[in-house]
Amino acid sequence: MPAAIDFRVVYQDPETRARLGVLETPHGPVRTPAFMPVGTQATVKTMTPEEVRALGAEIILSNTYHLYLRPGAELIRKAGGLHRFMGWDGPILTDSGGYQVFSLAALRKIEEEGVTFRSHIDGAEHFLSPEKATAIQEVLGSDIAMAFDECAPYPCSYEQARSAMERTTRWARRCLEARTRGDQAFFGIIQGSIYRDLREESAKALGVLNFDGYGIGGLSVGEPKDIMYAVLDYTVPLIPAGKPRYLMGVGSPDCLLEGVERGIDLFDCVLPTRIARNGTVFTSRGKLVVRNAEYADDLTPLDPECDCYACRRFTRAYLRHLIKANEILGIRLTTIHNLHFIFKLMKNIREAIRERRFRQYKEEFLQKFSL
Repeated sequence: MPAAIDFRVVYQDPETRARLGVLETPHGPVRTPAFMPVGTQATVKTMTPEEVRALGAEIILSNTYHLYLRPGAELIRKAGGLHRFMGWDGPILTDSGGYQVFSLAALRKIEEEGVTFRSHIDGAEHFLSPEKATAIQEVLGSDIAMAFDECAPYPCSYEQARSAMERTTRWARRCLEARTRGDQAFFGIIQGSIYRDLREESAKALGVLNFDGYGIGGLSVGEPKDIMYAVLDYTVPLIPAGKPRYLMGVGSPDCLLEGVERGIDLFDCVLPTRIARNGTVFTSRGKLVVRNAEYADDLTPLDPECDCYACRRFTRAYLRHLIKANEILGIRLTTIHNLHFIFKLMKNIREAIRERRFRQYKEEFLQKFSL
């Protein structure tokens, strides 16, 4: 089946593994390294598609598991696919539902054929297999679909990690065999927990299958960051250089920089929007919990160095007031700020790589961000 995407590395940093690329998809190009905001329920929470695009998003992620349960793939098919259904005309990556199944430990049973689980919405029983996850994503019509995988928890035994990794490989083959669309790219997911030999075995087995790109799964599930970075150090070089590399579920500023330095091209995470709804924002000097009482009379912007709409127009005191009063505008503004912060960071990262000063930019950013 011909590739539905084209990925080109346009510059490789000589000091690190950081690189610039362009990912061409049926719905437009994505400049990498790139961050994908998460639109779990076919929406980036509190934002319109136009606002998300204006903030800097070129690609978004949506969730197969959640859309399968509600509103259902058939309705989205009748609407003309996910792009039309949610009014987003740019690229979309859909996850397979594997991580959501992983998170439902008390509500699911994993077997070789697939996973039986109970809906977190109404308790109804459902079954998801590699073939069904593939079929749902084809109905959704995303530009990039992910193979159905088994994510091992952290910590876990070597035997548990091996079992999940080997099943992920078998399921990856079944996903590819079930594909029918030539206009949808497919990424495999490298598993193996924190065990180097398992990661190497997983990357080798999936590499033979020649996926359009590769996700690194099973990280950011509770392990210390230094362990995650160590896993990336030996896993990323195992991925074919001409294929996009996607670090799944990672989105804090420090992890984005560390991931880019190790050669990651794509990231996604709910963190920027989730903490925004809890009254927490990123600033050039670290996180700020604007809902705290100390900001009740603070008439300065969230971040004096930020030029987003929220920082140009409003104060910490006003935003705290909105959040404490449960006004929707409050979490819309904190979400606008956090997404602007992350997209500006990614833009600055790309510029720093292009200008051969990435390592300097990373060190200066993190020194200031940790104050």
